[in-house]
Amino acid sequence: MRQLDDSQLRRLEEHKYSCMSVSLMDPLMQKWWCWLVEQCPLTLAPNLITITGLAINIFTSLILVYYSPDAKQEVPRWACFLCAFGLFIYQSLDAIDGKQARRTGTSSPLGELFDHGCDSLSTVFVSLGVSCSVRLGMLPYWMFFQCMMAVTLFYCAHWQTYVSGTLRFGYIDVTEAQFGVMAIHMVSVILGPEFWAMKVPGTDLQFIVFYIFLGLSQVFIQLALAFPVILWGGAGKNGSTIAGTSVLSPVVPLSLILVPAVLIAWKSPEGLFLQDPTIYLLTFGCVAARVTNRLVVAHMTKSEMAYSDASLLGPAALFLNQYFNCPISEKYLLYCVCAYVIYDLIKYCRQVCLEICEHLNIMMFTIIPKYPQTKATSSMEKNGSSSKYMTRSKSKVKNN
Repeated sequence: MRQLDDSQLRRLEEHKYSCMSVSLMDPLMQKWWCWLVEQCPLTLAPNLITITGLAINIFTSLILVYYSPDAKQEVPRWACFLCAFGLFIYQSLDAIDGKQARRTGTSSPLGELFDHGCDSLSTVFVSLGVSCSVRLGMLPYWMFFQCMMAVTLFYCAHWQTYVSGTLRFGYIDVTEAQFGVMAIHMVSVILGPEFWAMKVPGTDLQFIVFYIFLGLSQVFIQLALAFPVILWGGAGKNGSTIAGTSVLSPVVPLSLILVPAVLIAWKSPEGLFLQDPTIYLLTFGCVAARVTNRLVVAHMTKSEMAYSDASLLGPAALFLNQYFNCPISEKYLLYCVCAYVIYDLIKYCRQVCLEICEHLNIMMFTIIPKYPQTKATSSMEKNGSSSKYMTRSKSKVKNN
């Protein structure tokens, strides 16, 4: 079953990446990113760079989950260091994929979609990894709030992009948040994961309160920046989205994730979330990643986003099982649903990418460079150009 129709693919050809960034740390990292991309061979595909970084990020996060499946046990310090290093590798590779595409003359809309798709999945695993590092499972409902807010903020970032046509990065945004997570991991490396349970001298407050405060601050800042754009920044006709739809329409798919996540955890007779918090959050995180990818596709193809989604069948199964007094063990069903939503996410992303590759006559993980890096391109990279992707018509794209 095709995911994109012919009209969506035609509009995808016309898509141009638009970005506004005032990030504090991005300009400081440009020299490192520019040096790193110059070490890559011209035959290395940008999408291969992205997927490699994601694989490293997921693997290092799963090490922490392995040692602390409920985020309550102390994890080895080396595992925290490995997770921080894995996130740094992912950040670096994620930053140079667009540079490599421009450097080799193989930029295409697929690169932007592939990048955001990997980011949506990385958000889930970064949240789980840092929860294990600080033993946030000791405060399970804060862990629930953190992971659900992480995917919500990522969704809202692309919601306002769908509305305004421009992806916006604030002073403290993705890069700064990633370095904050790395710093938290390094505190666990140097002082030990038990540090977060220690009390601040002279008070009854644990150090983990500061971690929670930083997380709440980031949530309020990001929501305060996103919602004015969502409500009043519509670039379409009469203030609508770029697809001509209501600016509030994306709230429906988001609600179909968050509301069941809360209700199923709250109503579970077996304490499903409390028993398996990481599997529970991974399940709903993958559902959120699937729906976010559909929002990105809707933005890039200027099309309406459907409210229904196959991945929502997973939460629906958990909900109906509770409604009929749990004829199936909730824990067993949760593992089945988790496997299903992961499979569904991979299947959807693969199908969309293959359809775009076929339409643009390009390959996903192999390229034939169009030209070597020129002095003009090198100067643009070093000056920190905000345009991460450049799109070209089908007639100009032959290989990626």
